[in-house]
Amino acid sequence: MIAFAHFVAISCYIGSIAVAATPFARPVRAPVRLLCLVLGFGVAAHVAGLIVYSVRSASTPMTGLGPALSFAGALIAVTLLVVELMASDVSLSLVAAPLAAISTIAAISLGLRPGAGAEGLRGVWLFSHIALSFVGMSTFAAAGAAGAMYLVERRELKSRRFGAVFRAFPPLATLDRVNHFAAIASWLTLTIGIVLASTYSVAYHQLNVAQLVWGTGAWAAVTWIALGRVLSGWQARRAAVYSSVAFAAVVVLYVAFRVSLPGTGQFL
Repeated sequence: MIAFAHFVAISCYIGSIAVAATPFARPVRAPVRLLCLVLGFGVAAHVAGLIVYSVRSASTPMTGLGPALSFAGALIAVTLLVVELMASDVSLSLVAAPLAAISTIAAISLGLRPGAGAEGLRGVWLFSHIALSFVGMSTFAAAGAAGAMYLVERRELKSRRFGAVFRAFPPLATLDRVNHFAAIASWLTLTIGIVLASTYSVAYHQLNVAQLVWGTGAWAAVTWIALGRVLSGWQARRAAVYSSVAFAAVVVLYVAFRVSLPGTGQFL
């Protein structure tokens, strides 16, 4: 059941990429309803698989590398679905759906084995920190995807090429709003997640240097973007450049830590 649900989710995420690419292949309207249906079915299957996993393993899908990657993939897909519904658009799926699919494929390949957990108040504390941090990274991914697409479309418009990108992508103003909202949401949730993580480490005398460096780096990046948008009045292009580059740097940093550190069976 768990493996089948993840297979369905992966298939739907890949299918949503194909649906989102349709306007590039032929001059048709963006198939928003079809994409949301496919993506929504994948999210439902993914969530069902994680629920069954939680019941069988008696643990949340946030401890252990495989479960954590699966949970991250599900959150990215949920965030993408919400954004696509709000924006009535399909193009963000070209960037974000592959992230959800890759995370889920990696989770299944590594195996869904629970890691060390915690009981009582300590467990709730740990769960809240992990959940908020994953939500923050998912919305950061949405901001980075919107920023990258903004830059592509802006370049197409400046070169006066009104082809597939112009037909398929939403207006620049829509992408800028998505970037703005996602950056603020990411900063809020990551800030709370970082505070919970710091106080947890102090209270229970646990410190993971890799998690500290990576988490602080991600928080600093999204804080820089959020403050730039709110306080410094960054223009859309500048925010798009920083969002896409910063998210890519956070992903590269995570991969570097995973490759260089010995396998612990944890997310990081």
